Amino acid sequence: MQSKSHCQTKTTNPLIPLREPRTKSQLILANPQRSEVTLIKVDGCEITDNATLRCDYAVDLQTGPEIYVELKGSDIKHAIEQIESTIRIMSSSPQLARKLCLVVSTRVPRQGTNIQSLQRRFMLQYRASLRIKNVKDSLDLSSI
Repeated sequence: MQSKSHCQTKTTNPLIPLREPRTKSQLILANPQRSEVTLIKVDGCEITDNATLRCDYAVDLQTGPEIYVELKGSDIKHAIEQIESTIRIMSSSPQLARKLCLVVSTRVPRQGTNIQSLQRRFMLQYRASLRIKNVKDSLDLSSI
């Protein structure tokens, strides 16, 4: 994953909270093995151009998938566009590198066919798992 060093924070904390105060969305990364994790602030640091869509965070693990995170209000479609744009800009290999894309929003539509279609497209086009959750989500980094 490509990133500017001043946009990165390295941590070995057992719990790594990612929050978006204006939307109240939150993702907690559990790091029970205290592995080194690099958090990249994408929106407003890595990508500052207001015309370019970008997600909130990228997470770089020494081993494992590239992780892209968007903490959102209710516009899931826009969140997915932001993640796609960020993958195209930052991924070490948009089609080959394994990725996990997480959208945490304040309102999630039911798991209908449109969400399932998006998940299939992400897997085929970006080799990415797409997960959409409501308000608060957690991810155990040792399980991926």
